Formats: sequence, C-alpha cells, structure tokens
Amino acid sequence: MKDIVAIVLAAGRGTRMKSDTPKVLHQIFGKPIITYVIDSLRGAGVEEIITVAGFGSDKLREVVDTKIVIQKKLLGSGDAVATAKSLLNKYSGNVIVICGDTPLVKSQTIRELIAKHKASGASLTLTTATLQNPSGYGRIVRDDAGCVTKIVEQIKAGLYEEVINEVNVGTYCFKAKDLFDALGKVTLDSQKKELFLTDTVEILRKAGKKIEFVDMPDIEEMIGINSRKDLAEATRVLKNKVMDEVMLSGVTVEDPLSTTIYPDAKIGRDTIIHPNTFIGPKVEIGKKCHIGPFARITANVRVGNDVIVGNFVELVRTSVGDGCRVKHHTYLGDAMIGKKVNVGAGTITANYDGKNKNKTIVEDNAFIGVGAVLVAPLTIGKGATVGAGCVVLKGHDVPDGKTVVGVPARILEKRSGKGRRGSDEKRSVSIQR
Repeated sequence: MKDIVAIVLAAGRGTRMKSDTPKVLHQIFGKPIITYVIDSLRGAGVEEIITVAGFGSDKLREVVDTKIVIQKKLLGSGDAVATAKSLLNKYSGNVIVICGDTPLVKSQTIRELIAKHKASGASLTLTTATLQNPSGYGRIVRDDAGCVTKIVEQIKAGLYEEVINEVNVGTYCFKAKDLFDALGKVTLDSQKKELFLTDTVEILRKAGKKIEFVDMPDIEEMIGINSRKDLAEATRVLKNKVMDEVMLSGVTVEDPLSTTIYPDAKIGRDTIIHPNTFIGPKVEIGKKCHIGPFARITANVRVGNDVIVGNFVELVRTSVGDGCRVKHHTYLGDAMIGKKVNVGAGTITANYDGKNKNKTIVEDNAFIGVGAVLVAPLTIGKGATVGAGCVVLKGHDVPDGKTVVGVPARILEKRSGKGRRGSDEKRSVSIQR
C-alpha cells in the first residue's frame, strides 16, 4: 500500500520485565516480540514502517529492518509518534500507529482497520474491545449518539469512566496531517509528565473531525507484554494456535500441554507426536513418523517419511532419510543420515572438535550398533555395520558393506581356514590392523 505508513512504538524500557534487554526484544518461540508486529503489518500490505526506539536502540537496530528514529526522552506515546514526523515531511497519506509489544495482533485485523478507515473517510479509526475487567486500560467514552468522543486513561478515570467496559486496544489509523496537527495541541499530563497519544481523540472530535472504530472480537490479540507473566500468557496463546493448526492438518499430538512445536515447523499427516517433545523452528518432518516421547528436534532439521525418532533423542542440524529408526538416547549433530538406517541406542556423533562443527554422513541401509561413537568428519558407507560400543575415529571412513568393531574401530574381515581334521573348513574372523 502506497498511502499507508506504520509507526511502531518501541522506545520503552519495560521496567516490569526487570531486564537489561529492551521489552520488545524478549522472545516468543525464538523470535523477538516486535518482529511479530512487523510481520503482521507486512502481512496486511504495509510496506513503509518506522520504528521509534529509545532504550536499547543499538540492540533494536540489529533485529529490525525498518527505518528507525530515536526518542531521546521517554515522554510518552504522543512524543514518540511526534518523533517520527521528521521522516514524514510532506507525507499526506494515512498512518498506522501500533505498539511494538503486542505480538498477537493479526494481519487481518490491521487490514480491516485500514479498510474501514479508507471507506469511512475518517480522520481517525481506532480499535476497541469490550472486557469484563477493563482495569488498566483507557476507556472509550461515547456521546448519546454512540460516537467516540475521547479516551480516558486509567489514571484519569472518574467514577463514570471506571465502569465503562469498552477499552482502547492501542492500534490506530490516522490521516497524517490530522494526526500531527492534533499532536501539536497535546499538553503534558500533570501526573505522569507525559504526552498521551490518546488525547488526540478528544482534540480531533472537538475540531469536528470524524472518528470511527473497529471492534476486536478476539481479545487475545490485544495482549501487551509488560511483564514476564504477560510474556508467558502470549506464548501460551500462540502455542495453542500452533497446536490447533498442526492437529487440523492431520497430525496427532498426544499431549499438547507438554509438547512444543514452533510456528514455522512443517509436519506431515499421520505423524504422531508423543508427549514431552520439542520441535524447533524450520523443522520439516514427513508423513507417518513417530516422534518422541522426550525427543528434541532443533532448528533446520529434516526428517523423512516413516521415521521413528524415539525417547531422549536429540537431532541438531541433521537430516534423516525415509524409513530410519533412531530410537533411544541418541545425539545426532551435523549428520546426514540416508534411507533405512538403524541407529542403535546411545549412539553419539562427536561433531565438535573444539573449533569446528564437522559433518557425519551415514549412507543408505547402514546399521549403527548400540553405544557407537562416530567422530566427525566421517562417512559410513552403504550397507556398512558399526558394531556395538565401537568408536570410529575421524577420517577413518567405513567402506560400503564393511563391518567395523572395537575401540578404535577396525574393519572385520572374513577368512577361511582348515581345522585340525584337515578336510574340514571352518570360517573365522580377523581384525584388519
């Protein structure tokens, strides 16, 4: 959209978080809170985004890819929006104002807000919600005709305003000129010594400007992160949403409460996720798999079809081919596992040498025995067998079809020889030195 600019308010420290990290950089499922807001804006078609930073602005620059302005003194939401004016000289379009600590706001809600604003020709369109307990939120005050006349913040609410259940959500769409004209008339609040953006509502109303609203039926969208408790609540909401989507796609999650699945993970139908399993970002799991219980699959892992990843197995930067069995107490890091490979209980890929992460390749139909240690870099060939308790040293690749045993591993060769009776042949084995 060429006539829409968004201003994301992200200057606050978030004192109730009790943290040296800026509030909007705390994470939900591995992503900073503010990136959810930016993603929703872009999902709604908003291309031009300005982030107002303050505390921790250097850290914020490392995370967001928007234009950034600095609010030098934290004088409230009105001052934060006014700070962005320097980047909007002669701009005559519309401005979305949204808080950077509201990660659950949906793109659809933002699209509806913009559509209502444009269709109505309003000077301001704001989002509202009706709560059973409105404590802490600014109240929406209407006249007898039902028109919005002002927003009264909690600290200013009198007896009449305190009983109002309709509250301000904190996401707005303004005509740019009307926004900055009104901000020029906002005065410093005597109690908090701040400039409230919400004061522009009454200023615009008294100037005869049209004010519209969009009701937010899903009140979970308005959750703002002001404390660690809020962070946990937002995580719970997003986790439940992900679980619903996964199960509706044809995946069985036996215990959603004990299971974590990141939003961008992809899981094929008829796969079963057993309890206490962690599936991280950008993981891809195929069809008809069994994962867990107590499995940990971290970022960027690929698992094929008809694979068993059993209890207390951890996969890190690893791909596992179709038909594999990785059942118990195993760690595979930086590994490429072919098709129909059996990985015995307690197998470890020693992928880190103190400086570098090294690759282990296990080709199709190989068999890795119980308690094997594979020291990378290393290749186990097709159809090869690694004996139980074997330690295969780095660079000592196992050829196709061969068997290795021992510590360190040596190739087990078959040989024939004559027994004591001379004419009888018995097969024995020797270890190749």
